[in-house]
Amino acid sequence: MAALVGLVGGIGLFLVWWSFWPLPQRQERAKRTGRLEQLITQAGLHRVTPAGLVLSSLGLGAFVALVFYVVTAAAPVGLCFGLFAAGLPVALVSWQAKRRAAVMRELWPDVVDHIRSAIRAGLSLPEALMQLGYKGPEPLRGVFLEFAADYRSGGSFGFALDRLKARISDPVADRIVEALRLTREVGGSDLGRLLGTLSEFLRESARTRSELEARQSWTVNAARLAVAAPWIVLLLLSSRPEAMVAYARPAGFVVLVIGLAVSVFCYKLMLRIGALPQEERVLR
Repeated sequence: MAALVGLVGGIGLFLVWWSFWPLPQRQERAKRTGRLEQLITQAGLHRVTPAGLVLSSLGLGAFVALVFYVVTAAAPVGLCFGLFAAGLPVALVSWQAKRRAAVMRELWPDVVDHIRSAIRAGLSLPEALMQLGYKGPEPLRGVFLEFAADYRSGGSFGFALDRLKARISDPVADRIVEALRLTREVGGSDLGRLLGTLSEFLRESARTRSELEARQSWTVNAARLAVAAPWIVLLLLSSRPEAMVAYARPAGFVVLVIGLAVSVFCYKLMLRIGALPQEERVLR
């Protein structure tokens, strides 16, 4: 009994001594979002999940492959077109993400001008952002209405800005949000000048980017036409049974595999040569 009392007393003294020392703060590792999830977010498809996109791609690819196999009785041909069909949903999401990014680039200067006008009218920075839900550009009103709801519910401007960045998922939005956050925390009387300079910079950047993308489209369209041409010919040949018999043999399968590999390699190479530098989200 004496030993038990001594042990408990020793443990208690140790815990009292330990309480005087601060515990080291654990650094939580930021969760890395997958590339597919990031693409879906940039496309603005909030109801689509990566698993759902993958399943839809596999289902569409299997269905198209089965249809071509039934029609042509050539499994290699069905497999090739099934692979093309499987990549179609991801390609559509990627196209939507690029289209949304182009639209956003044209809208951000107007957003900055609205914020600048609201601040000049005497509104605070949170109120200037909230009024964008009613007076801002139409495609962005929803996200700013959600920002207003977050700010009213929690009262934390930083938390509402973090949620806003996550919803928009745009590099330009990240820079604007961090500039507003810094201005809110540090203070200063040059916010109007800062927003005016930022608006001019965004307009010039969007104009330059649009000109470069217009010239890049020549290379991209040429690459797509060069890749699609032989497979369109194969699609036309699928109506001829004697041609499909040749492709159903092992030699025909090898020809299709080599053609598919060359097409993918050349297409990626052409896109890499004509690619423009992509803006990355460095202020997430």
